[in-house]
Amino acid sequence: MFYLAEPYVASLFFEDVRDWLNFSDIRYSEHISFIGRSGYARKFDFLITKSSKAPERIIKTINNPVRNSADSIIVDWVDTKEVRLENSKAYAFINDHERNVSSNVLDALNNYDIKPVLWSHREDIKQELVI
Repeated sequence: MFYLAEPYVASLFFEDVRDWLNFSDIRYSEHISFIGRSGYARKFDFLITKSSKAPERIIKTINNPVRNSADSIIVDWVDTKEVRLENSKAYAFINDHERNVSSNVLDALNNYDIKPVLWSHREDIKQELVI
């Protein structure tokens, strides 16, 4: 039962994303914090630095894709966006393994310029993260 607890499963999803980034040869830093406009530290799971061909990309993982998870990422991104590079992009990697993801969650993220990436479709965005 211990291994099925939410923090443990969330950690496993984070590790899955990290393993995929490594396997895909995508450079990144993990467990990044930025001080937002509010003065609060906002934590993100991964940062892919800008290159000559692509802007900075900031990633959060969502193991349990429900409204509260989307709300949390939206607040973090809105608070942080102004203090990051002008063209920085935000991504939400969403665990859709054995669960449905509500279109409301996806729409909410899109409405705040956070690109939702369903785990089952991660290869679709690989190229924009590699560059």
